[in-house]
Amino acid sequence: MAVDARTGLPVVGIVGAGQLARMCQPPAIELGLTLRVLAAAPDESAALVIPDSVIGDHDDLDDLRRFAAGCDVVTWDHEHVPGSHIATLAAEGVAVRPHAAALRFAQDKGDMRRRLTELEVPCPEWVDLEHADDVKGALLAFGARVGWPLVLKASRHGYDGKGVWMVDDLDDAADLLASGTALLAEELVPLARELAIDVARNPAGQFAAWPVVETVQRDGICVEVLVPAPSLDTALESEARSIARTIAEALDVTGVL
Repeated sequence: MAVDARTGLPVVGIVGAGQLARMCQPPAIELGLTLRVLAAAPDESAALVIPDSVIGDHDDLDDLRRFAAGCDVVTWDHEHVPGSHIATLAAEGVAVRPHAAALRFAQDKGDMRRRLTELEVPCPEWVDLEHADDVKGALLAFGARVGWPLVLKASRHGYDGKGVWMVDDLDDAADLLASGTALLAEELVPLARELAIDVARNPAGQFAAWPVVETVQRDGICVEVLVPAPSLDTALESEARSIARTIAEALDVTGVL
């Protein structure tokens, strides 16, 4: 256990030094915990406020090993750490939270949709184009079934509205299909508003939830959060909490989801 010799409390390592890692510093101070971050550069957001910052590359396994050697537990500021690296760290005895088998559902939208469908979590109608023998044929058949326009999403590496395209017909999707991007297609769902909930689960399976919120989106990016969600029906709030718990437990997530 790589506890802080000054406090006797665990050292929590965060791979990535973005705004999420930075927001962990104030509560860590209150809890008496020491944070350590792996930053790509000394001027990254969390590196500016967390003294124990190590410069390294989250894609480099040796950098991850070097970083983890000074930590009691390692977690992630983002989902871009290769799953094979996370699995290797775990096999070498590093406590990683969440583990690679859970994090992959944040890394691959196709895997995510497939697993949520298996869990009977409400999802839009969707089709996996990445593994289709005839991508154009699969997209045409799907459009004929659910109606155009459709939403195309990159299976991997999309975030904040990036990797999401609205297409009116097959011609509109032609360039994207020819690009070789791994894709899935979803029906276009009219949104009244977006509700979100943060939940937490510890290694023993204890579960906790924050209030359901309403998010305000602009150009695919959340710019405002209304807490709690205004005029939210209690039955809908209960359903959101139940869905979140189902996902957290089925994916065996440790940490915040």
